[in-house]
Amino acid sequence: MATLTNPAEIARETLKQMMIRRMAPSPDNYRAIYNEIAGIPEKTAEVFPERELKALLLLLPKETPAQQGLARQLDQALKNQDWDGYRKPLADFIREHSSESDLAWGELIAEFLQQWETKQSGFTQARKRESLDRVLSASGRNSELLFGRLQNLTRSWSMDETAANDIELADEAREAAATGAAASPHATAGAPLSRASELLPELRETFVFTLETIVTALLDDEPEFAAQARAFATAVRGASTLKAVQTLLADIRRFAFQLEFVAEDRAELRTGLLKLLQLMIENISELVVDDRWLNGQIGMVREIVGRPMNLRTINDAEQRLKEIIFKQSQLKHSLVEAKEALKQLLTGFVDHLADFADSTSDYHDKIEHCAEKISQANDITQLEDVLDEVIRETRIIQLNAQRSRDDLRATKQRVAAAEQRINELQDELDRASQLVRHDQLTGALNRRGLDEIYENEVARARRRRSPLCVALLDIDNFKKLNDAHGHDTGDAALIHLVSVIRETLRPQDTLARFGGEEFIILLPDTPAEDAAKALTRVQRELTRRYFLANNEKLLITFSAGVTEVRADDTQAAAVKRADEAMYTAKTAGKNRVVSA
Repeated sequence: MATLTNPAEIARETLKQMMIRRMAPSPDNYRAIYNEIAGIPEKTAEVFPERELKALLLLLPKETPAQQGLARQLDQALKNQDWDGYRKPLADFIREHSSESDLAWGELIAEFLQQWETKQSGFTQARKRESLDRVLSASGRNSELLFGRLQNLTRSWSMDETAANDIELADEAREAAATGAAASPHATAGAPLSRASELLPELRETFVFTLETIVTALLDDEPEFAAQARAFATAVRGASTLKAVQTLLADIRRFAFQLEFVAEDRAELRTGLLKLLQLMIENISELVVDDRWLNGQIGMVREIVGRPMNLRTINDAEQRLKEIIFKQSQLKHSLVEAKEALKQLLTGFVDHLADFADSTSDYHDKIEHCAEKISQANDITQLEDVLDEVIRETRIIQLNAQRSRDDLRATKQRVAAAEQRINELQDELDRASQLVRHDQLTGALNRRGLDEIYENEVARARRRRSPLCVALLDIDNFKKLNDAHGHDTGDAALIHLVSVIRETLRPQDTLARFGGEEFIILLPDTPAEDAAKALTRVQRELTRRYFLANNEKLLITFSAGVTEVRADDTQAAAVKRADEAMYTAKTAGKNRVVSA
């Protein structure tokens, strides 16, 4: 039979021979027939224990460069199934490290302390401490490596600065060679590794990104500084020697000092603009005689400029102002129409009075003319015609008076209705300025405001891939508080709770009244554990700040449930989960925070 070389053909022939020879399909029989067909001698056909040797390799320590080098050699031998390549490095390593001599640590420490206390040119205490930290962190738990590097460091302090740098560079090169590390991509070909190579590439790129993108964007109105930041970014990418890094650090420090002055100028500018805005708001309040329609807007802007600003607050104010302006424009249009209708009614009323006065004047003239005829009459027959004329004119003026009376009554009713409509529109404008999206009692967001803020926060959390938590809290024993002290005290307790929550939580957290004594809190950029801690802080603050009701101290507590919004959550699903957790807190004894 011809010798086969293709493994697939050998395997096929092996199975065929096992069927012909009626051999049991065991691994040993398969291996024997396979080796026979492939022409493999029996003495070399032993099984390579790859699995056992791989398990042994996983148990070996890989903390020092020498151990890591041994692990790489053994791994390569496993891949090649090379017994000699596995046995020899392992035996050499054990032989080499089993005969280690004792290191002279006492002499080295004495010499180290002497050089530490000696003042050398170019070696400050800060630089010595930095070098020692690098030696300790790079040596790990390898005592031999630590001894060698510490010995080199001590010897370098007794030399000049150039020789000391050469010793440090040599240590770095040996360590990089032992660990198989590649040279820095920014180092020149053939040049020794520098101290700058210790910087992680990620740290370098992050710093470059900060200079090129963030700092440059912040200095958009300072083109000179922006150009300087871009130049520093380029220099950071190219810095590969110790001297270049030291020079760059000095330049960046000076640049940081200059940016500090720019930041101070901008802070003063911001403060001045805020003061100017506050003056304008106060001036508007003084100039506008009837400022009821502006109360809400002015109060909102005052609230924004009176506390640390953030983007969420400004966006919220923008949405509120847009809604108020839109609603007020509609109401103002209706108010103008109502006032115009009232003006037309009053004009018609005056015209009608003028017509009635004219007809009355004509009636007086005609009656006077009839009186003259009566005084000139000589017999009774002449008076009959005059009396008919008087009766006719009197009847006409009577009908005109009745019609005018009815018209005046109808006009009066329409005027009253127009005045009532105007008053209603003015009241609605007043409410629109205050209660577009906020609860009238507590000032927290209402359901409508919560819906809008929730959508914005969810979109922001998904865009930034950051956590968003929903907390639902309910005041404990609120019904008993109302029954014992009255609804006015209950309302005051709600206001007290909202005040404490706002002062305790962050400005970016959103508070909304969900209904009755229930409130919803949105906590962006916050995992569930931190959100629960934030609610616990509010509970502690409530116990510290008593609520006064008729000079009586009352303790207000609440139970809360917290949940993190999931990717597929609707608002209703997240609130329901928080509500279930809140119910668990209630049943567990109240005044608790439970995470869903």
